[in-house]
Amino acid sequence: MNVESVSAHRNRDTSFDQFMSSLRDPDSSAPIVSARRFGEALHIDLQTLAQQAHVHRNTLSRQPGAESVQRFLRDALRIIRAATDISRDVGQALFWYRNEPLPVFDYKTAEQLVSDGRTDDLLRYVSSLEAGAAG
Repeated sequence: MNVESVSAHRNRDTSFDQFMSSLRDPDSSAPIVSARRFGEALHIDLQTLAQQAHVHRNTLSRQPGAESVQRFLRDALRIIRAATDISRDVGQALFWYRNEPLPVFDYKTAEQLVSDGRTDDLLRYVSSLEAGAAG
């Protein structure tokens, strides 16, 4: 790893770390991701986010620490982090996550695949892209 790639790696980590920090729920003493802040970052209204997480819309505001909500948010963040590792830019990773139709998955987006519970399949796919880009 050369100096340039170390610097790019640090910048990518810092950018993603800042993004993660911005998602912490300030209203909870528990270490949870804020569904509201996640929705704002991705420009998703809470109703749509609830549908994606397969929970009632009130669950996001009344029980933000519910395991089903947090699991969905963690899965989405796993994919966004993996995409950030490739693109080196959180903004590009978020755009890809929401909008890029993936031919290998019947042209579904990463967002749709996470909602469908296919996070592990998608993570393997993203990891193969990263290996191809690095190799």
